This record gives sequence, structure tokens and C-alpha cells, in this order.
Amino acid sequence: MAPLIPVADARRLIVEALTSGGVETVALSEALGRVLRADAVAAVSHPPADVSAMDGYAVRAGDLTAAGQSLTVVGESAAGHPWAGLVGQGQAVRIFTGAHMPAGADAIVIQEDTTAAPGAVTILELPVKGRHVRKAGQDFATGDAMLKTPQRLSARDIGLLAAMNLPRVSVARRPRIGVLSTGDEIVMPGESVGPGQIVSANGPGLCAFVRHYGGEDMALGVVRDDMSALRAAITAAGPLDLLVTSGGVSVGEHDLMGKLMAEAELSFHKIAMRPGKPLLFGRVGKLPVLGLPGNPVSAMICAALFLKPAMERLMGLPGDAPRTVAAVLGTDMKANDGREDYVRASLNPDPTGALVATPFPRQDSGMISALARAGGLVIRPPHAPEAKAGERCCVLLLDF
Repeated sequence: MAPLIPVADARRLIVEALTSGGVETVALSEALGRVLRADAVAAVSHPPADVSAMDGYAVRAGDLTAAGQSLTVVGESAAGHPWAGLVGQGQAVRIFTGAHMPAGADAIVIQEDTTAAPGAVTILELPVKGRHVRKAGQDFATGDAMLKTPQRLSARDIGLLAAMNLPRVSVARRPRIGVLSTGDEIVMPGESVGPGQIVSANGPGLCAFVRHYGGEDMALGVVRDDMSALRAAITAAGPLDLLVTSGGVSVGEHDLMGKLMAEAELSFHKIAMRPGKPLLFGRVGKLPVLGLPGNPVSAMICAALFLKPAMERLMGLPGDAPRTVAAVLGTDMKANDGREDYVRASLNPDPTGALVATPFPRQDSGMISALARAGGLVIRPPHAPEAKAGERCCVLLLDF
């Protein structure tokens, strides 16, 4: 029997077998969550001109030598309505936040440091040249590459791109992920449930997972435990970047995915983790296939560990391991065996603000309700010794 491969090795084999897909240009309104595939270069400077950072008066700092001097107010500059004249000696312009600095002025006296009178203003505190002035291009200048490829675009990034005057951006095409459930016992939600049958959680859950992480999910339904039907379903799936199946990856007579992939191109089958040991990866022809276990908890945890990095790779990202955080255990844990363990847990802060991960008492891989309630997974390395409540632990956050 071949040894079980470590989780990190399985993830590496999957990611290395995949390549990023095509690039498309989309409107900024459609770019949230997409992966940037060309450096974003500013089409304008920000701010486009010297502007005031405060409400007050634009002045020539050199004209003022002592507090209490008065200046003649010759105009007003408001955002969107710049004053077109030239500030001369002994003059000031009333100015508002965001308004263009008038020519000749080089400082702002905030209104709290002035006393206004009709046509004049008394300066109560001497200004410093350049104070309260945002210089043209202070944030970024035309031609600056402000966002580099590849990166997933956040709402903050969308705001930056808008300020750069980029209404469209080049992003990775959404990977097309087929989701196929297998098993005579599986029916889809809303269908009649006969003797020995069960409603599919994996199909809808995995499709939602794909959408959540920026993919295009292709729901391929359920295929029965028949090898010819399984081959036909894969052939009929159409153009995909990755096929994800659930079920049929164990070693029973009715577990056909393992048999099919053994006849095709199998990269690996079975990994040293719990839950999710039967996971497999390979190709049928040119189509990459990720075979997830049929138990819904196993399937979704494997999706977090392997499908997400695979999708990221298809979008041009590195496909790194999921992000983890430090926490403390809320209960004792037994010593672990030779498999890496992913334990569903609630996450709550203690009075000091530390994150406390409390594993659920039952970890059956068929209990999807516990996965839905979990805030994260406590990661237990192979052969980890017993741990006591209050000891530090590593947690994979569940954000799907």
C-alpha cells in the first residue's frame, strides 16, 4: 500500500499541475474580487493640482511677519470652482477644503486662526509655507503603477482604480469549475427521497464555494454508480478548467472515481489528513480532476485546503496554503496520530481579547451542521502531543 502523502505535498502537486487561464477586460463595476492581470497605471494625478486640506484663507506666507496683520480678500476658491486670478501682495483668497490653490498663494491659514470682516481678514497666527496644502500628485502621479499583478481586487482597490481614472481593468477570466456528485444514493434538493437515498449537500455547497472565491460554477448534477455513466458525464461536461467530483474516492466496490482515475492519469490518491483521507487528483485526458470525499464535512474542508488554492492558481495567484491565525484552546485535546487533523471549533474572544478555539465534542464527518456553526478549524500536526486548555494552537479561519 502506497504511503499517505502530506497535506502540503498534495496541495503543491495540485497547484503545480495547473496554469492560469485567459485574461479579459471588465468594467470597474464588475471587477470586485477579480484578479488583476495587468499592472494598473494611473491615467491622472491625484490630486490633479495643489489643493487646500482645510477651510480657511490662501495667502502668501512671506507677506506676513506678525500676528494681527490684515489682508484684503480678493476672491473665493471652492471645490469645483477655482479662483482664476493671481494672489498679490497683501491679498488673500477665501478657500474651502478640496479647492484648487490660487496662483501666487503658498500657504493656508485655517479659519479658526482668523477674524473675518467684509472684504478683509485678520491673521491671528502666522502661516508656514506649504502647510495645509496637498501638492499635485502627492498621492500618485500620472503614469504611476499603483496596483501590481497579480492581486485580488478589494473594494479599497476599486476606489483607488476609480481615482486613477481607469473605468476598465484587465483581470483573469473566471475559472470554469464543473461540480459533479456521484452515487446511487444522492438526490438533489427538492427531489423525492427514496429508500436508502440522501439529499446532496455537496453539489450546492461546492457550487457556492466556487462562486464565493470568484469562479464560474458549472453544476453537472448527479451520476449514478456506473462506470460508463461516469465516463459519459465527464466527457459531456464541456470545456472546464477543473472538474470537482464528490464521492466514489474510497476503496469500496461502488467507489468508481478511484478506479476511473487509476485507469487515466492519477497524480495521487489518499493523503495524511482527517477528515479527507481519500482525496485524489489527476487528469482524464487534458481535464484536471479533483476528487473529493463524499462526506459533506470532508468535501468542504478539502475544498478549503485544495480547491481554493487550485482556483487561485487558475487565476494567476500563487495558490498558497489558506491563511491561519493563532488562538488558545478552550478545552483539552488528546494526542494526535500520524494524520494532520482539522478539528471544527467555535471561535470567541476571552476577556483579554485573545481568540479562544473550542473544538466541538463530536467531529463526525457527516455532521454538516457542525461545520456550518464552526468559526474555524484547529490544525493538529501529525503526532502532536496532548494539549491542555489555554495552550496556543493554529486555526484555519472559515470564511465561506
